[in-house]
Amino acid sequence: MKIFRTIKAIALLLLLSGMFTAASAQTKVVSWKTDAKEIGEDLYRIEIEATIEKGWHIYDLDPACPAMPTSFTFSYGEGARPEGSLKQQQEPTRVFDEIYGEEIGYFEGKAVFTQDVRLSAEGATVEMFLEYMACNDMNCLPPADTTIIFTLGSESSAVPVAVSAEDRALETAQGSTTQAADSSSAISETPSNLWSNIISAILWGLAMLLTPCVFPMVPMTVSFFLKGSENKHLGRFRAAMYGLFIVLLYTVPIAAIIIITRIVGGDAVTADIFNWLATHWLPNIIFFLVFMIFAASFFGAFEITMPSKLVNKSDQNSNKKGLGGVFFMALTLVLVSFSCTGPIVGSVLIESVQGGKFWDPIITMLAFSIAFALPFTLFAFFPSVLKKLPKSGGWLNSVKVVLGFIELALGLKFLSTADQAYHWGLLDREIYLALWIVIFTLLGFYLLGKIRFKYDSPVEHVSLLRLVLSIIVFTFVVYMIPGMWGAPLKALSGYMPPMATQDYVVTSGGTAAQTTSTSGNVEGRKYADFLHLPHHLEGFFDYDEAIEYAKKVNKPVFIDFTGHACVNCREMEERVFSDPRILDMFRNDFVMVALYMDDKTEVDESEWVTTESGRVFKTLGKINTHIANERYNINAQPYYLIVDHEGNQLVPNRSYDLDIEEFIKFLEDGKKAFYGQEK
Repeated sequence: MKIFRTIKAIALLLLLSGMFTAASAQTKVVSWKTDAKEIGEDLYRIEIEATIEKGWHIYDLDPACPAMPTSFTFSYGEGARPEGSLKQQQEPTRVFDEIYGEEIGYFEGKAVFTQDVRLSAEGATVEMFLEYMACNDMNCLPPADTTIIFTLGSESSAVPVAVSAEDRALETAQGSTTQAADSSSAISETPSNLWSNIISAILWGLAMLLTPCVFPMVPMTVSFFLKGSENKHLGRFRAAMYGLFIVLLYTVPIAAIIIITRIVGGDAVTADIFNWLATHWLPNIIFFLVFMIFAASFFGAFEITMPSKLVNKSDQNSNKKGLGGVFFMALTLVLVSFSCTGPIVGSVLIESVQGGKFWDPIITMLAFSIAFALPFTLFAFFPSVLKKLPKSGGWLNSVKVVLGFIELALGLKFLSTADQAYHWGLLDREIYLALWIVIFTLLGFYLLGKIRFKYDSPVEHVSLLRLVLSIIVFTFVVYMIPGMWGAPLKALSGYMPPMATQDYVVTSGGTAAQTTSTSGNVEGRKYADFLHLPHHLEGFFDYDEAIEYAKKVNKPVFIDFTGHACVNCREMEERVFSDPRILDMFRNDFVMVALYMDDKTEVDESEWVTTESGRVFKTLGKINTHIANERYNINAQPYYLIVDHEGNQLVPNRSYDLDIEEFIKFLEDGKKAFYGQEK
């Protein structure tokens, strides 16, 4: 179902057109290496060394640093205890920073930190959680973190465990092992879900060849490049440039607008734009209407084309000799094929935008454009293959109609996003499901030839392909039907409205009402009248309220940074939270608080948050985002934290990861850290 997630919006393409591209290669600016060695009887020294690229720096250990200080959090297993405190082996450079208005300390070039550990048992473990931020004179990379587990004793080792900041860290902090060490480890960041976006973009890029707006451009491409086929070397060069121009025409606008917003306003402005596009009612309603309009066009109600004057002008210029003609040929292809590629391009972009990582739209758009350009580049290289391709015909219109059904179904996601964020109550889960069931049932009948549209040819017999596709579609419909009575439908968990919006759930005695739980069954909880936790769990939706209640019941706090428009949040809830062991721990061992980062509800004036710069946050989502940013350096969802009664993290946080056993370990480690701290 990952591929379905890419079908989300067209309007972003319109907003981002007309700019330039930039390659987005990630740069390693800080490399770390670790070492653990014996320095005395039962006494070991953990050494952490940072090598910092010229022009960059990391901040010192001063917790009062107004920027993000470098921090190390050590958790000591049985048989290990700290001997003294963490030491920085050289004095940091200290300067007065005009932005922060005070003196700050930082390290350039190299920084070494040491922590001594006393052992009372061989093989004792020490877990180290490292957080840092790299900056230069112009900007800062997003905060990065990682965790290392040291085993100290006769066979010391240091093993990196899953990194919790894969959705935020730009750089890869990876170092070589030390030479004369008993143990050492390279610290590395694990990749984010970017690869799933890239794969989806590539598949859609290749699939676009079969659409009726794109396929007819193949003969034009072949005809254009047959003219220069006498000189093979020149012909291949022009073919390569043709592919490059197609890629640039798709990727240039996206990269430029993102880079410009970052230069002008920094990370916060880019993140705000992404958040606005993904969650505000206005762009979501526009995206919904655009998808409905395109669906109607694909059904034959009318034709959507780029302005003929623009297309004709581009086509005329393609007759020029040299690279200018090749460029205008590529531009003609992009313009003519827009009515089919537009929705998919917008889908690729919105999928990337939701993670809040500025480089994702650039990379995914690059992947889409390369895949889209590849067939045309090959046709330009080998124009004689045209005779082997199927001819245009009624089958192309059938492809167009199928796309119309898909756009009709997936366009509902935008209306649902606005509905959830603003609590309009228009698309509850059963209404959404009913619409999907009807839409895909009609698609199945269309594939069997029982429904015809304006430009369809008569279906005298059902081909094998149509039969197979109709079986797949009707199977999908049958799969969805139990959802009308509360079946979880885990494969669609990221697309359906949450279960709490469903009026009738068989497993809950006919209602979706919340059941009792020991984690936070308190009267008068803020925002509980319109916000709900999944699986009938009870908890809180206000940070301070959850902390206060946790003190009363003496339990750790599980913080869920989530969002109404967050597809990965819904997947985590349906695929991971639903495990009986996890539900049991949620109900009995934690106080849960769900902080919606995109909720548009304006809170009471007494709850407003004013920052030091004078900015006022009035909505619940903005306030929760401020908590995530300022207290925990988080700017994405989902993110999961376990904290004590002072709000301090007990274990490294987690993000989107469907590994149930690892999530159980995360919860168990949090419990151990909390109750060990209590002792």
